[in-house]
Order: sequence, then C-alpha cells, then structure tokens
Amino acid sequence: MTSVKEFRVAEPATAESLGRGRFVFTDAYSVFDWGRMPDPIPRKGASLCTMGAYNFERLEEAGVPTHYRGVVDPNRAGEPTAEPNAAEPDADEPIPDDAIVGLDAVSTPPTEMVIELTQVPELPYLGDGDGYDYDAYHASAAENYLIPLEVVFRNTVPIGSSLRDRREPSDVGLDASEWPETVVDLPEPVVEFSTKYEEQDRYLTREEATRIAGAASIEDLEATALAVNRVVTDRANAAGFDHEDGKIECLYLDGEIRVADVVGTFDENRFAYDGQEVSKEVVRQWYKRNDSEWVAAVSEAKQAVADRSVADWRTICDDEPVPLPDRVIEAVSAMYAAGANAYTGVDLFDAPAIEEAVDDVREL
Repeated sequence: MTSVKEFRVAEPATAESLGRGRFVFTDAYSVFDWGRMPDPIPRKGASLCTMGAYNFERLEEAGVPTHYRGVVDPNRAGEPTAEPNAAEPDADEPIPDDAIVGLDAVSTPPTEMVIELTQVPELPYLGDGDGYDYDAYHASAAENYLIPLEVVFRNTVPIGSSLRDRREPSDVGLDASEWPETVVDLPEPVVEFSTKYEEQDRYLTREEATRIAGAASIEDLEATALAVNRVVTDRANAAGFDHEDGKIECLYLDGEIRVADVVGTFDENRFAYDGQEVSKEVVRQWYKRNDSEWVAAVSEAKQAVADRSVADWRTICDDEPVPLPDRVIEAVSAMYAAGANAYTGVDLFDAPAIEEAVDDVREL
C-alpha cells in the first residue's frame, strides 16, 4: 500500500513472469513525504485514476511499454471494496472481465486501475551510516523487479528548485553563469535519478543510479522518461496546461523496461494553467504559508536522522500537521476534478470550468 492508493493482488509475480493486480485510488494525500495527511480531498482519487489511465493509453499508442491493463468500470463492477483508510488492503476480490475496460468506455470516474505486477524485494537498511543493501535487493529480484529508482524529468526550473544547488546553468544548456531569479524554461528536458525506497529521497549521481538500477540500463531509463515527457507535454499543451516536471517508476523484465505505477497526474507531475500551479504543489505551498512550524519540524527531523542509526525520520518528528480548512478542501477538490476534465477532454466529473477552479485556488 502507498500513502494515497491501495493495492490488490490477484496473481503474484514470480521470478519468470508478471502477476496481476489493481490499484484502488483513495482521496488521501501526502506532502513532504509525511504519509497520509489528516483530511481526504473528495474526487482526488478518481481524478488521479482518470488522468493516469488516459496517459497510459496515450503511451501505449506511442509504443511505450507499460504495466497498465485498463480501468474498472464502476457501473459494471459496483463500488470499490476498500475502506479509504484500510490498514492492510492487499486481498483481491474477482473483477468481472467485462468490467475491465479502456477509459473511453466509462461514464463514471473510475477509482480502480488494473495493472501487471512485478517483484518488489525487501531493501535492507544496514544502519550506522552504511545505507541500504541494494546488492541484497537485486540478489532476490532475478530478471523481474521494480527498479528502485524514481526517474525525474524537468522542463522548467522554478525558484527554489534543488537543481540550482546541484547543477550549474551551463550544465543544463543555459547561456548564463548564474541562475536567474525567475522561473527558467530549459532548452531541453533534464533527466535525473533519485532513490525510491529509502526513507528520505536523495538525488543520485549517474554512477550511483547505475548501481542501484541493477540489470536495467540507465540509458534506457532516460530514453523512457523522455518519451513519457513528450507524450504528457504534448497533451498538456493541447489542453492549455504548462507541463513543468514529473517522474516515472519502471519495472524490468528480461531486458525490457516498462513504465509502472502511475504517470502524468497532478500528484506525479507539476502542471500550471494561466500561471497558477495545478497540482499537489497547491497544498504543499498552503502548508508552507499556514503551518510553517510543522514544515520546519519535518525538515529538522529529516536532517537529524542522517546522524542516527535509524531510517524513519518520522519517529523523531515532534509535530503534527494541522487539518485543511473546508474552503481549501473544496477548492483543491474542484481543481483536481476540473483539471482532469480539461486534461482528458472528457467531462467525467461534475466540476466547474478549469478557469473558475484555477481562480479559486489562486486565492488560497
């Protein structure tokens, strides 16, 4: 289970073959790697499922292999069986074959996505500053595993981006000796690699990423990320959005890389519309403005854990996030729903026009 979507296994993966399962998207959200936050955001899960399915289907059309196999039509399969905050939602119940369809076959926003499954071995934490045992991970993985990396692609560099600390402007194709004090549009997308299963995400050198990827080719991962970025950016442009950055996760099977997890949603990617962020960044910035003590406590805990023989920084964070006000929940819910309608070009959600929803979150 992830912090915002739940997991069903119909057929486990083996060393030789992929399994089958599904995601159940909840209305939970997470910011600053905290895990589930105090409030659900209505329609968020359905919007992520809808956008993810839409993008997977565009990727398949573009010849990019993925683990996506369809969505579950709510009108044919009934309501999801999971409770929104179920603790261990890993048991699967059969879905009728005729309920697994393409997105164009549904008239109600879906919340379940059928996927192929790969192996996800344990990643042992060695402690005492020795990090994680990726050799053990790959020894258990054989030739069928989830690559323990996030592959990040960037089309812009906002003010405050950590990329400005890691790279010089000339490293990313800019004709400048210093970073401008404005948002920078990159001449070509930049691809970076970060950890996936460590308690604190960290960006990696290419050499580190090569080791962590195991048998998977870093060059192939980069090419896949750029292909995904092209598909999502083209659709975003057509729908009036600016696609700023995003990430993918991938599985490796007998020499082939396939896009896994979910792609091109308002949680995995950052989009803007008419100059306003339309993504989870809206909530992240609200907490920075309105619960700065908790944000600072999270940052301090993440820094402190680096000097201790523990992996989970949450165990030493003494603060808790405040709940979102109702008006923020309502505006962000409308943003997700209206944004999904606008991005896909199909009005699956009863939501305001994207322009109205954007104006509302701009005022938060």
